[in-house]
Amino acid sequence: MPRVISTLGIQHNNPSDATEHVVISLPTRNTSEESVPSYKTNDFRKGLKVQIDGDPYQIIEMNFVKPGKGNALYKCKLRNLLRGTVVDRTYKGGDELEAADVEDISVQFLYQQGETWVFMNDETFDQYELTKDQVDDKWKFLKDGIKCSMVLFNGNPITFDPPIHVELEVTQCEPGAKGDTATNVTKPATVENGAEFTVPGFIKQGNVIKVDTRTGDYVERVSN
Repeated sequence: MPRVISTLGIQHNNPSDATEHVVISLPTRNTSEESVPSYKTNDFRKGLKVQIDGDPYQIIEMNFVKPGKGNALYKCKLRNLLRGTVVDRTYKGGDELEAADVEDISVQFLYQQGETWVFMNDETFDQYELTKDQVDDKWKFLKDGIKCSMVLFNGNPITFDPPIHVELEVTQCEPGAKGDTATNVTKPATVENGAEFTVPGFIKQGNVIKVDTRTGDYVERVSN
């Protein structure tokens, strides 16, 4: 029987604009302890999911620095996948971080109920609920049945990503001048899910537009 899985027990705070900067020298792992998957500094890359103090993080920026003397340094910017906060960390060459106990699954968006967004696992048909804080501005790219990727932490949903490009129907906008195909004249347009995007002046109600979910920018008109 399909299950409904939410994030009860996981506290979510609003993201903070402030970042914390710490230079870390990690302790050597005791090989007699139970083996835990880990990444060495030469594995560090953007998008890698790691675990720090029991919380899952994703590396969103990584820069390699080779000082004149001493070990190489790996300067990382990491986002806490539970709270959305961003921290700066600097690691020495040879340091290790535990792999985050996360799972990426394919889901489709079903519906929104109040401040809860419901998705379904494509394989098991289990349903997952995300809160308003977890969804954040990504709701602008959702419509019924759209395929997304979701991250589970200890079996609980914590975040999701829509496809890089989505196609949405324009439901309301100011009419454009007849024959105007210029792209430097823009206007706001409301799409089928209630979100608003900036579009060229020639876009009209009923058009389907393609939007880049990484930036929220209009890409092209898909249909007239």
